[in-house]
Amino acid sequence: MNHSLSSERPPLDSLDTVCVAARHESFSAAAEALGLTHGAVSRRVAAVEAWLGTALFERHGRGVRLTPDGQRFVSRVEAAFRLIDEAAVRWRRRRGPEVVRVSVVPGFAKLWLFPRLTALEQGDPALRLEIAVEGRNADVEGGEVDLAVRYGTGSWPGIQATRLLPERLYPVAHPELARRVGGSPEGLLQAPLLHDSDLTGWRAWCGARGIALKPRPQDRRFEDYTLVLAAAEAGLGVALARAPFSDRAVRAAGLVRLGDLEAPSPLAYHLLTRTGGARPAVAALVARMTALAART
Repeated sequence: MNHSLSSERPPLDSLDTVCVAARHESFSAAAEALGLTHGAVSRRVAAVEAWLGTALFERHGRGVRLTPDGQRFVSRVEAAFRLIDEAAVRWRRRRGPEVVRVSVVPGFAKLWLFPRLTALEQGDPALRLEIAVEGRNADVEGGEVDLAVRYGTGSWPGIQATRLLPERLYPVAHPELARRVGGSPEGLLQAPLLHDSDLTGWRAWCGARGIALKPRPQDRRFEDYTLVLAAAEAGLGVALARAPFSDRAVRAAGLVRLGDLEAPSPLAYHLLTRTGGARPAVAALVARMTALAART
């Protein structure tokens, strides 16, 4: 086999590192996304710059940015990587099921995805899903996963976000606690409020009632929404049901609705994919998930 061309290009992993650093405009962020040290990223970039004989990045106090030569070079390299990805996808389709890597948070996995996973997989026998259940934000743009499901407003820089499931909020509690606090906002605010990452949902619900809610020492915070519902089931406070996402779990826990007042949630689950268009298998999975969500 002729290896004479090996010196005509830098290693592909160094080229990929340059592209990731360009997207993040930071060697430190690129190192975190790639699982490398800052020094390893710097060395890979320096090797490509030495090979080219020109600087690709301008360093400044808060990060890096591409030089004009760097912009032209990175655009060509990313175009080449896209051609490689497309060729790989076509080849894998001929040889076996196509793998789509999906990152989801635990609450979404338990309450929505797992009950529908069989339907999603049976919708396309040529597709195989690799599910990573994790609390951290996987690097979609850097190619760590093909699709991530995250909860928020839908604003993630550099990421394509598709809203999956709008939610309506209303308070629920253990029947005994519900009898004590009643259904009025004033009554339920006497009990601890249960929430996950922050008070966004409770602020929205209280704001719709004309109440300005501030952090209180008696309220309880949990990292995952399933723990919020478990705490409510144990009688530890009042939780917000997120209809229709949590309807089945609320019924299974025997939680009681407090009053008829509800409010639209400012947050929702979103499907995150790479900008510039997802590959067909990922786009098809997004379409099937949104179709299932519409029937929830």
